[in-house]
Amino acid sequence: MAVRASREIVIDAPPEAILDAIADIEAAPTWSSVHKRVHIVDRYPDGRPRRVEVTVKVLGIIDHEVVEYHWGRDWVVWDADRTSQQHAQHGEYTLSPEGEATRVRFDLTLEPSTPLPHFLVKRAKKTVLIAATEGLRGFVLSGKGSLQHD
Repeated sequence: MAVRASREIVIDAPPEAILDAIADIEAAPTWSSVHKRVHIVDRYPDGRPRRVEVTVKVLGIIDHEVVEYHWGRDWVVWDADRTSQQHAQHGEYTLSPEGEATRVRFDLTLEPSTPLPHFLVKRAKKTVLIAATEGLRGFVLSGKGSLQHD
């Protein structure tokens, strides 16, 4: 059974700055409690990540994923290959300018490889949503997110 989670926040930054922060995927472990290790396998010609190997940990469950990203002017989507913990994963950030700020919508759908108790799913969703939105907001506002991250 697929698990879906979504959340919207407003970040006081333009969409380009937010996409640059997301594209700085190697820095994700510094702002996302879920990401433990990130390795970019290859990039698009503009420097944005295309295929990425990621180690994630949610509620003590560790998973190793290969994720493929696709980038638009005001969105990014990704899909993860099948792993030992999940059959499928699809994620999206959609950005909408609101004056000087940007509304950020995060959507995640994943299909666990084994059934999980409802209380664990609920706790995992909360952890992932906070990391993906509040963690991103903190990183963007710190000014550290860019494609030139070392």
